[in-house]
Amino acid sequence: MNTVIMILLAIVSILLIVSVLLQSGNSDGLSGSIAGGAEQLFGKKKASGYEGMLHKATIVLAVLFICLSLAAVALA
Repeated sequence: MNTVIMILLAIVSILLIVSVLLQSGNSDGLSGSIAGGAEQLFGKKKASGYEGMLHKATIVLAVLFICLSLAAVALA
């Protein structure tokens, strides 16, 4: 059982790293912080589509990673 959890933990951790690296950055440089700061708070969020799906997948993978890590520690 411990081996299965460790294999799943390795797979989830690799997928989590990939999903974080595929996401676009938030910084627009100095001009973005002066002119477009309000856009980040109130709009222009791409909740649907590729970026939204990637954001949700990152959250799910992070929760799975934490749960599998706790299970691995509990069984060890």
